[in-house]
Amino acid sequence: MIRHLVIAGLLSQNLFLQAPVLHVMTWNVCAGTNSNCPLFRRSTAEVAWHVAVLATKADVVYLQEFCTGADADLERELEARTGRAWSVKSAGLTRPDGSPYRCYPDWNGRPRGVQSVTLAVAAQDARFEVHALTSPPWSARRYAVCTAHRAFCTSHFSSGAEYDDRQKGAPYRHAQLRELFKLGRGVVGGDLNLVPRDAAIAYKGRDECDPRNRWTYVTRKRKIDYLFAGVGRIRGCFVDYGRSRWSDHVPMHVWVARQEEVASLRS
Repeated sequence: MIRHLVIAGLLSQNLFLQAPVLHVMTWNVCAGTNSNCPLFRRSTAEVAWHVAVLATKADVVYLQEFCTGADADLERELEARTGRAWSVKSAGLTRPDGSPYRCYPDWNGRPRGVQSVTLAVAAQDARFEVHALTSPPWSARRYAVCTAHRAFCTSHFSSGAEYDDRQKGAPYRHAQLRELFKLGRGVVGGDLNLVPRDAAIAYKGRDECDPRNRWTYVTRKRKIDYLFAGVGRIRGCFVDYGRSRWSDHVPMHVWVARQEEVASLRS
């Protein structure tokens, strides 16, 4: 039985690496610290279940406001639902003093780890990189998570709240934008906390999932979540308004033509 599972995992991984079109999802889960969100203080198993339900047919998943304590649950849930091997990497946010920006515990008081930006890939033993981004010294430190060779990169930028890059011109978010898109060599996206006109540099030499710029942020009905790929690579896009009650952001899915760089995920 174990031998069959190993063979199935290797076959599914090879199918991912050779697939002509790849399916990438991004979603701000809003599970960590926002008491107005449905997944606030839900157990790590429940949070992972909600993600896996959305990502059953995805090859790559970008998450924001996830909790590091749910990483193992997410990997198990994705593998159970898809029949494929998965790898998950989270970068936990840190406070100005270097301490972790913790998710609130669940309703039973169990810790859920640190609020994170997370990348999951349908491949066994995928390698990842974490890169610190320029962040306000008085607020949360932001990070980008990428696969090896940066075929896939995601981040969650500063919020723009009074305590987090509210200055005129959003200097820290624009610095983060430049840094993320300098890192990313393939499919790049996440919750950028910038509307399209303020994220203009990201469109240079790239296509974005939804050229109609439909809203992704439920609370204020504006687009701040993105999935970019090289010009001509995008084959389809879906903004999932049917899940608008699961978070303060809706999930977004893109289908992109495969590039040879995907084959280097484990190299």
